[in-house]
Amino acid sequence: MMQAAKVIVANNYSVLTCCLRRNILRYGAAGDLIPHQHRFYSAEAALSTPTPDGAPKVYPEKIQSIVSEITKLTVLEVADLNDLLKRTLNISDAPVMAFGAGMPAAAPAQEEDEEEAVGPAKVQTSFTVKMNKFDAAKKVAVIKEVKALLEGFNLVQAKKFVESCPTVVKEDIPKDEAEKLAEALNAAGAECVVE
Repeated sequence: MMQAAKVIVANNYSVLTCCLRRNILRYGAAGDLIPHQHRFYSAEAALSTPTPDGAPKVYPEKIQSIVSEITKLTVLEVADLNDLLKRTLNISDAPVMAFGAGMPAAAPAQEEDEEEAVGPAKVQTSFTVKMNKFDAAKKVAVIKEVKALLEGFNLVQAKKFVESCPTVVKEDIPKDEAEKLAEALNAAGAECVVE
């Protein structure tokens, strides 16, 4: 449970810090309401004295108590806290990024791009049957087969269609239907390919 709370707090770090900064600017470090004309003076209270290198940073007791209370919350309570802070402080759902927050996210994005490039190619779902040529000795059989296989063709239209080779017989059809159509026309004496 504690791990889940840490993940939510880490994911909502920018929202929580933004909320805290906004409250510090609005109320100051002491919690007293500061008029808007003195808003920039409250930033001084948010600044802390620099710590020497290697020394742990010391946080005020108020901040430590807030953090300890947040770590005791359940995952749902942290989500509710996040929503309440957004509504109370009028923060939009647009991602608020800290200065260094964008840097670690760059590596996973590159990995995803590489995975997409290496990933499987798109699977073709629609096919086209194309008649390239036909055997002149079997022209009548091909015309009859075209008339039988293609809807709305009479004998004259089928003859003109066969004589206009190379031509597309049917397009945007499933693979099995395309293979059956090409096989039937090939058996009648045409030379068809499925693309």
